[in-house]
Amino acid sequence: MCNKKDIHKILKENWGYDEFRPMQSSIIETVVGGRDTIVLMPTGGGKSITFQVPALALEGVTIVISPLIALMQDQVGALKQRGINAVAVNSSMSYQQMDAALDNCVYGDVKLLYLAPERLASRIFIDRLRKMKVALVAVDEAHCISQWGYDFRPSYLNIGDLRKELPDTPFIALTATATDVVLKDIAKYLNLVEPKTYRASFRRDNIRFVARRTDNKLDLLMKIATTVTTGSGIVYVRTRKDAQEVAEFLISQHINADFYHAGLGYRLRQSRQKEWQQGGTRIIVATNAFGMGIDKADVRFVIHYSMSESIEAYYQEAGRAGRDGIESFAVLMVGANDAQITYRRMEMRYPTMTVIRDVYEKLHNYLFIPIEEGEGVAREFNLMEFCIKYKLFSITAKSALHLLELGGYLTLADEMDRPTRIKIVIGRDRLYDNRMLDTTDDKVIKAILRQYTGIFTDPQPIDEKYIAKITAITEQRVVESLLSLSRAHIISYIPRRTTPLIILHENRIPTKDVMIDPRIFSIRRSQDELRTATAVDYAVNDNRCRQQIIQEYFDEKNVTPCGKCDICIEHKKTQGVKDVEVAKSWEATMELVLYSISTSKVDIVSLVKGVPAPSNIVINVVRELINSQRIIQLSSGELRIIK
Repeated sequence: MCNKKDIHKILKENWGYDEFRPMQSSIIETVVGGRDTIVLMPTGGGKSITFQVPALALEGVTIVISPLIALMQDQVGALKQRGINAVAVNSSMSYQQMDAALDNCVYGDVKLLYLAPERLASRIFIDRLRKMKVALVAVDEAHCISQWGYDFRPSYLNIGDLRKELPDTPFIALTATATDVVLKDIAKYLNLVEPKTYRASFRRDNIRFVARRTDNKLDLLMKIATTVTTGSGIVYVRTRKDAQEVAEFLISQHINADFYHAGLGYRLRQSRQKEWQQGGTRIIVATNAFGMGIDKADVRFVIHYSMSESIEAYYQEAGRAGRDGIESFAVLMVGANDAQITYRRMEMRYPTMTVIRDVYEKLHNYLFIPIEEGEGVAREFNLMEFCIKYKLFSITAKSALHLLELGGYLTLADEMDRPTRIKIVIGRDRLYDNRMLDTTDDKVIKAILRQYTGIFTDPQPIDEKYIAKITAITEQRVVESLLSLSRAHIISYIPRRTTPLIILHENRIPTKDVMIDPRIFSIRRSQDELRTATAVDYAVNDNRCRQQIIQEYFDEKNVTPCGKCDICIEHKKTQGVKDVEVAKSWEATMELVLYSISTSKVDIVSLVKGVPAPSNIVINVVRELINSQRIIQLSSGELRIIK
């Protein structure tokens, strides 16, 4: 058992910090003490430290489960740079690569094993798990286990089975965004035993939360960019087209800006992100693909050019401002039609069963999977290429795939980094004839032969940066050399790229037999409507403190006005203006909700707008009524009391 001195020593030696952030030390002491733990800590609070330090303090391997492959790779890379032995196993790897990585966890000195949740049920993992000395299980993005979580993933429900294999191993579940309902689901479905829960406040006193109605967003953007002259900024937009057009507008106005979205190549995305992080670019205009793992201290403003579709997403993105504690701004721009557009996009996420079956059939045709085959298949999947080939709207296709994921048919993994792979395609004798190669090509080939095995038989992943380091050649020159060797037909060269992955969980069945459980569909739609209604309510609200709305949404109690948001400032100007009287108690709100449903045709959106109570209380009451089967939501969206 380690003590406070031990964990502070680990922190200092591996991360260089003298002190832990608030709550970190208490969380770590609970974890190393062997107790199950739940951590609710907003973005930027330092959640990773709370399981990485215990991983080094405890004897054995810490298993870290995360749905975000790119983030797993980033964390493993960062740990290795600190000299900490960590590996990641995901569905993009070959069987041989998984086998070697898991063997290192059993027989080597690996301290942290990162896993995608769908790997937990695989035979190769279960076999190795029974041989491992597991010190701790850390579940990142734990809200994904709840159907009421904003990013529910069915594969997370497999994690609870680990408790059967590891009955005496402590679990730590971590999330940045969860309501009380979600926290209860985390404890329930992970089979946690009397967990200790740590909750950090969602209050950010150094951020001014502002919503601005405007008919000219570009003009407002210019005013903000030229008024806030220090630090850097992020502008979140909805589409790739918007990202490019808004950035080009700023550049035309002599503002140092660039754009970022998932459609850019891997190297270009990395380059633009690095340039912004290092201060070469002041403002980055981006879709929500940007920001995961970003911890830049001097972000003075985060602007949402389009309305967010959930408070969770908005808070996570807005929270990237002011990490250094200095006053910063989170500005939401609200156009005349933004609310209608947001509701319409939500509706489009729920296509009919006919459309879902059509996408199912086309997907298997696209992957060349015949009837009664496909279980366990993992393939690279380009959504845009798929939509173009079959003339599908991207939002419709993606929504149908997510509903098929809820039905257990597949998993649509996030974009991940696929390293450069090469295979030498000529014989050894010809390769060793140096007259074929110039000096640089010869250095590169010799370095590859020394560092990588199996290069003559199968394409092997290589690291251009590492080759550049050991050959004293620039990385760009290494890439040029690989291209030259490929053109000379000496190697087969597959450049580094990022691509999503699709994993099939069942054999293909006749299209007519594809079904999504109506209850799953109804719950998913209900909670999506609730989140959308709350996000719109936040945007158009002109009476209640914005910081309060956010804190109450996450079930914080006894919160007070921030005194800094646009609403609070306006109230100060008009002394004597009071909040609308609301029914604040749970019981009173439930009575009002049930009365509204029993006396008129209402859906979730009209309830949030019409019941005179804080939107978070209305939302939680509706959740409770649906979960307890006192009310039901029809396919039309109308709510009905179950008699």
